Amino acid sequence: MDIAIIGGGAAGFMAAITARRTNPSCKVTIFERAQKVLAKVEITGGGRCNVTNSFAAISDVKQAYPRGHKLMKRLMKTFSHEDTYKWFEKHGVPLVTQEDECVFPKAQDSHAIIDCLMRQANELGVTICHRYRLTDIHKLEDERLKLDFENGTHRVFHRAIITTGGSPNGRGLQYLAQLGHEIETPVPSLFTFNIKDRAFCDLMGTVVDPVVTTIPGTKLRAQGPLLVTHWGVSGPAALKLSSYAARLLAENDYKAPLAISWTGERARQEVEENLLKLQAANPRKQLATLHPFGLPSRLWLYILSKLGLEPAKPWAEVGRKTLNRMIETLVNDQYTIAGKGTFREEFVTCGGVSLSSINSKTLESKVCPNLFFAGEVLDIDAITGGFNLQAAWTTGVVAGQCAAGSV
Repeated sequence: MDIAIIGGGAAGFMAAITARRTNPSCKVTIFERAQKVLAKVEITGGGRCNVTNSFAAISDVKQAYPRGHKLMKRLMKTFSHEDTYKWFEKHGVPLVTQEDECVFPKAQDSHAIIDCLMRQANELGVTICHRYRLTDIHKLEDERLKLDFENGTHRVFHRAIITTGGSPNGRGLQYLAQLGHEIETPVPSLFTFNIKDRAFCDLMGTVVDPVVTTIPGTKLRAQGPLLVTHWGVSGPAALKLSSYAARLLAENDYKAPLAISWTGERARQEVEENLLKLQAANPRKQLATLHPFGLPSRLWLYILSKLGLEPAKPWAEVGRKTLNRMIETLVNDQYTIAGKGTFREEFVTCGGVSLSSINSKTLESKVCPNLFFAGEVLDIDAITGGFNLQAAWTTGVVAGQCAAGSV
């Protein structure tokens, strides 16, 4: 049995390796459109490769996967984050789990993962063809698949697994739409927010951990560290929110209100009680000298300036009305998202082949027998923290096993 893997990324390699292991008699060929395979794996996690996540902070899979969580919950029974950890360690890549629950190679180098996948593929006899861009798929009468490539060649296979990754402009999915697959319009996910407030952006380099970010008028919220940049905000609290709100923000041309609670998950009443205690204990101290909740000095001075308060003003002279304004700013500071920035380490696309077009147990197409899918080409995407690569490993294993099953 000949199996074609279209796309030499994380999902493609895991699918190829799994297919060969599942059925050693099958022949597996990876077709990569670029000269280099596993290019995205190389840059993820700042070049260290955030392989997966411990999921210790995840109580519901939906928290990690805004789209595709039901499918991921089902498929992870076959190949979970724990299986990923064991798989790489078994194949010579020691892993470490950071305090933030992100899992990296102990070598802190993505090439440890790349070399492992390449080594496994080579040992199993997987063929890798570079500069092959798929342009069309034809169903033949004998149920084999004829694959047309941009270089004018074509090949026939018994099974094919599409692992081409995200398609930001959607053009790379047209041949799949023509076959009858429903396509969820691709839009960016995991991006930073532009904020046109010079005084705020002058705080660039300031990190506050944790904060809660929300989009007022919705239930969308994220929690974690926030980094102020020269263009706006970044860090997990912004990136997670961009993932949850990917569709909403795309529909609104990346313009929306943004609320930040600088006090994290603390309720307004707790913030009020803390400030009243601070005021009572330090009546003569200047506002600038005491930073409530351990806020960075630069941020606290910015908040005072925003409220029109003199830094030298004694705490005792802060009246009730001013204190209420201070509390409101601390728990519900308002900004305006004025566009999206880029997050070079992990460009992720929300959208792709609709999950309604595939068999949720096998990842086989419902409209084109013997055609399977894995990875980001599917309408599955996640927040930052190793969850997107976990989706690639999980779907790659399932698609590889099912595609290599008996004819």
